[in-house]
Amino acid sequence: MTPLRTLYPPIEPYTVGFLDVGDGHTIYYERCGKPGGKPAVFLHGGPGGGVTPDHRRLFDPSVYDVMLFDQRGCGRSTPHAELHANTTWHLVDDIERLRQIAAVQKWLVFGGSWGSTLALVYAEAHPERVSELILRGVYTVTRAEIEWYYQHGVSEIFPEKWERFQAPIPETERDDMIAAYRKRLTSDDPSIRLEAARAWSVWEGETITLLPNAKLSNAHADDHFALAFARLENHYFSNGCWLEDGQILRDAFRLRGIKGAIVHGRYDMPCPARYAYQLHKAWPEADFHLIEGAGHAYDEPGILDALIKATDGFAQQI
Repeated sequence: MTPLRTLYPPIEPYTVGFLDVGDGHTIYYERCGKPGGKPAVFLHGGPGGGVTPDHRRLFDPSVYDVMLFDQRGCGRSTPHAELHANTTWHLVDDIERLRQIAAVQKWLVFGGSWGSTLALVYAEAHPERVSELILRGVYTVTRAEIEWYYQHGVSEIFPEKWERFQAPIPETERDDMIAAYRKRLTSDDPSIRLEAARAWSVWEGETITLLPNAKLSNAHADDHFALAFARLENHYFSNGCWLEDGQILRDAFRLRGIKGAIVHGRYDMPCPARYAYQLHKAWPEADFHLIEGAGHAYDEPGILDALIKATDGFAQQI
């Protein structure tokens, strides 16, 4: 039996920088791998998740020249947890600015979870800039998907964790958890903001893997991380990510001709598999990998194996 593929060895960036994108925002970016190699951009999840050193390791460093960056308001980008001028379309423009810094005409776009959403929106807006597209944990941010995770659906599978998620919200407001959390995450009281942020972030950290993962849960409980993660996710989902409901699948015809890979866990809680399957049907150029025995996280064994095989496969197409 062939062993599952795992991350490439740890690597440091060959350059880092900060880009003033206007509106008071500065975003952190780094480039890793082989300067002048096959260009790629990595789009992290959340919104508000930020990039980690392990994200660099999804690509063969002897082949790829990878741009990674912290999206507005999170990670090392500033100002931290800022909602002003922070929308899907601002981020699409930021990706184009970074492409110009990389001085490439097109690049492989890799996005997971919210990063898959952003990758799809970017690719549908700028298909001529995308050489290939790798998506993990596909999320098309329809109202039904948002309600599945934050109102009724996953609540049935994790009742004890859902109870903790509901705890900061009075019963009279629980018919709209997104709105109730928005009220608290934008409160003038820092203690109220932080309590809500922790509960929001931990709910996700404890429900995205097939089996419990204490390291991931603890990372989501970190105050600095949780504040940006919760405020930005809630801000985006409160506004439907500034997309028409169903827009991503409606416009999937714009992806025709772009080669890709869709990697999705069968038991992905935040992102039901049916939407990844619908995307697969609308975009037949992409290989579709529905991973049995897997949840949502990129580093679950079967998912990681498929992702590394995808980046390796496209590395041959220089």
